[in-house]
Amino acid sequence: MKPSKQQLEFLNWEFGAFFHFGIRTFYEGHKDWDGLDMPLEGFNPTALDCEDWIKNVKEAGAKYAILVCKHHDGFANWPSKYTDYAIQNTPYKSGKGDVVREFVDACRKYDLKVGLYYSPAQQNYESIPDEEYDDYFINQIGELLTGYGRIDYLWFDGCGSENHSYNTKRIIGEIRRMQPEILIFNMWDPDTRWAGNEAGLSPVDMEYVVNRVPFSEKTTEDDVLGEDMYLPPECDVTMRAYNWFYSDSDEDTVKTPEELMGLYYYSVGNGGNFLLNIGPDRRGLLPDKDKENLLAFGKELKRRFETPLDGTLTFAENEATVTFSKTTVVDHVVLAEDLLTDDFITDFDIFVVPPKSWNGGIKVYSGKTVGHKRIVQIPAIAVNAIEVKYRTKHGNGKLSDMKLYHARG
Repeated sequence: MKPSKQQLEFLNWEFGAFFHFGIRTFYEGHKDWDGLDMPLEGFNPTALDCEDWIKNVKEAGAKYAILVCKHHDGFANWPSKYTDYAIQNTPYKSGKGDVVREFVDACRKYDLKVGLYYSPAQQNYESIPDEEYDDYFINQIGELLTGYGRIDYLWFDGCGSENHSYNTKRIIGEIRRMQPEILIFNMWDPDTRWAGNEAGLSPVDMEYVVNRVPFSEKTTEDDVLGEDMYLPPECDVTMRAYNWFYSDSDEDTVKTPEELMGLYYYSVGNGGNFLLNIGPDRRGLLPDKDKENLLAFGKELKRRFETPLDGTLTFAENEATVTFSKTTVVDHVVLAEDLLTDDFITDFDIFVVPPKSWNGGIKVYSGKTVGHKRIVQIPAIAVNAIEVKYRTKHGNGKLSDMKLYHARG
């Protein structure tokens, strides 16, 4: 089974930024589905600067960004005609503001792919007849998908929809009609899938072809797809330990650059995408410590992986080898699989060829899946060559690339 063009592009994005920002940003202590009032007059980010958000995440290496347009509270971050609980009725820019517009424009200015988050469920929606709620859903999604140019990615959150009946065929049909090339996250007609945790982790032996996907954090029951589907995983995680939206109370939990690097290895390094959430503060800016650690992570990511070691890569049947003209210290092997062969690597072995090795390579690592990218860390060793030997399910799969690094040096 092969990925679509859009799915291959998604995997090439690798690292994305998530921005939870809305009415809840301004009400400390509120939680999902708590039912507490959050009056519109509280929303007024006087220094809002989406360009600054996007400029900083791009500097850190992100290739796409996702904005929460409507969360479970129902607040619309754009001037929606279909609810009064929306930005046009807040003090922000005297009711003339549009965070979605500012976000989309910033992404295009800095050449990041545009993603929009929309929670299908919202507070008290159970009291609305299903067909009427479907109309509301489609009308609001229509505003987002027809009013802001091309949208690359639509992120549906299943939380709160576990027992609700939607006319999914109608909803998806309208979405695909309005944005034929859009990627949809995890639900109903998905192109990508949730890794099943909010810890930023993909399993080391990650599979792209699945027949079920985890639906939400509120249920252990998977959404059964009814057929095998090619669905690359995305690993989402918060910059702070407890909250998706900004909070005054958890600055001491901001992830360090070292932790962020670890999550990159666990997500991108296992063949998935890494989606890091930062909650902009009540000024409308990235919190200072979050931004500092994000940029330090980006700097370290670039230091480690921007320039591979200079060797000669050759391929043979079920083998790939990088040979050096002089002995070179290596501590990272980064593999990539040809995802268009309709076959998958099932296991691989890495061999080092050090100086004074008269009997060929010495096996130092064994793994299973490769996928878009597999980052293997090995203890630093001086070598003349690195060899990878692999096997595939049907004998047709192959590695497409191998790069070596001395990343911890």
